[in-house]
Amino acid sequence: MKIIWLGHAGFRIEIGDQVLLVDPWLTNPLFPAARRAEAIAGATAILISHGHSDHMADAVALSKELRIPVAGKYDLTSWLEKSEGLSGNIGFNNGGTIKLGSVNVTMVAASHSSSAMTENGPVYLGSEAGYMIEHGGRTIYFSGDTDVMADMAIFADLHNPEIGILSAGGHFTMDMKRAAYACRKFFHFRTVIPCHYKTFPLLEQSADDLRAGVSHHINVIEPEVMVAIEL
Repeated sequence: MKIIWLGHAGFRIEIGDQVLLVDPWLTNPLFPAARRAEAIAGATAILISHGHSDHMADAVALSKELRIPVAGKYDLTSWLEKSEGLSGNIGFNNGGTIKLGSVNVTMVAASHSSSAMTENGPVYLGSEAGYMIEHGGRTIYFSGDTDVMADMAIFADLHNPEIGILSAGGHFTMDMKRAAYACRKFFHFRTVIPCHYKTFPLLEQSADDLRAGVSHHINVIEPEVMVAIEL
């Protein structure tokens, strides 16, 4: 599989017969606009973790351009259909599993918030979420925006993910130290990839505290934008 960071919390994940765009915000300050076509080529579906603009702002345009579905919380996908005329969405909810080709995607809980800002104020879009993405017995945990949760123990028991993509920039999500705690306390990752950091000065700028806080058996990879991580 290939995992490619698109900056902030966005990823291109090539797994099984799918190319998934997860929370693709391609207008973020870290993403090179000249590489947009490369980033979205061959994409088969879009996964959205929650309704904040730094995760969902480009979803409608990408879905229409590529003619691929947006999958996410039922409340969010229903709102996109009604407000943006975006049809063909896949709405589901925590604990539900959808099949995208040969890939299974299970929605799991997160601890954050989820809304979109409109001219009439914020609109609630269902609760925030993370995803377990599985193919061929290998599972990626995409945490979405979250703090540490006791629920993570259940996620580990049920899914045993070997790869963790963790929002760990602090301020809006858990920071690197709290992400390291989650790794130690709940999971048995082989590889951890931090995200939702470096984008703005407000967020953490390195994963040093994450690397220092986990077992030496875990490979902490600080991603580079548009550089493939092959696992």
